[in-house]
Amino acid sequence: MKILVLNCGSSSIKYKLFDMTTKEILAQGGIEKIGLAGSFLKLTLPGGEKKILEKDIPEHTAGIEFILNTLISPEYGAIKSLDEINAVGHRMVHGGERFSESVLLNQEVLDAFIACNDLAPLHNPANLKGVNAVSAILPNVPQVGVFDTAFHQTMPDYAYMYAIPYELYEKYGVRRYGFHGTSHRYVSQRVCEFLGVDPKGKKIITCHIGNGGSISAIKDGKCMDTSMGLTPLEGLVMGTRSGDIDAGAVTFIMEKEGLTPTGVSNLLNKKSGVLGVSGVSSDMRELEAAVAAGNPKAILAEKMYFYRIKKYIGAYAAALGGVDIILFTGGVGENQMNCRSEVCEGLEFMGVKIDPEKNKVRGEEAVISADDSKVKVVVIPTDEELMIASDTLAILNK
Repeated sequence: MKILVLNCGSSSIKYKLFDMTTKEILAQGGIEKIGLAGSFLKLTLPGGEKKILEKDIPEHTAGIEFILNTLISPEYGAIKSLDEINAVGHRMVHGGERFSESVLLNQEVLDAFIACNDLAPLHNPANLKGVNAVSAILPNVPQVGVFDTAFHQTMPDYAYMYAIPYELYEKYGVRRYGFHGTSHRYVSQRVCEFLGVDPKGKKIITCHIGNGGSISAIKDGKCMDTSMGLTPLEGLVMGTRSGDIDAGAVTFIMEKEGLTPTGVSNLLNKKSGVLGVSGVSSDMRELEAAVAAGNPKAILAEKMYFYRIKKYIGAYAAALGGVDIILFTGGVGENQMNCRSEVCEGLEFMGVKIDPEKNKVRGEEAVISADDSKVKVVVIPTDEELMIASDTLAILNK
């Protein structure tokens, strides 16, 4: 069973082709700069070598056609014919309250997904373009939608509601939805397999830390709370996003700077976070270099970044009534040992104790807590694409 996983952004398409009998990755890569000058496909060859194929890619259908042609090409192909692709799984960003699990895509489902466009105007239309492109090129291949928001649909109402007039929820669906759900679901399941424990009875805090970041509180395998809200802006300090901010500060800045709603959204989503504070970069590796060089704003930005993660871990330990496992994943969570140590420092009162030697790990599954730590602290690399492929297979098998 071969399943193609697609993640379509506004100007990009990432893909992985899995053989689900062995869970082997047969091919992977991505297209960038769709609709812009200099568009290209970057693929990873079986030996790990990267290859860039430049081509004019005006829109998503042309991009997906280029990917499919590359998959069967004599030089870079992984399969002999497109008939070998049994299904396509899509990352779908915002499913609103309609979708609490992955679904086979049909017109009724797509209409409900389109109705969520207001909640994710940048992401949902791009996801839909990917679905439509596959329908045009491979009309008989089943497609499955896996929603970023689905895992968080188990949150209780007192956790997902905002304390604003209730009719705004009834009219517009203004509430907390959360994101990175596919990642939080994968790592929270995988950590239990890795540790050989049953998710039932376990209280887990999953920290998906990268350029975008979110934290989830998980009890008995179900999400009880998560740090992102109506949009991915709420919660942690991120690469370019402010995270939590007083709404009064937002209206104050709008008045002082003469900003429109679009202008203030751009400020908080694209010009804030560690980039806005440091003035250096949204990339944590570049921020680390600036910290090492003694840049005071970079030092402040890094402290704010780590502090917010620590604060959410403490809050979620309280919400869960304790914690058994703290898990780090995402680009920074998996690879930046000083992030993990700084975040966990001071949490000894909760039974958290890091082993500095065990913490010297990058991008691999590992327990990094000390043997006498009451709370297990674990690194689990995320694999959203495998989760999407697994969901797609499960739905086809139904």
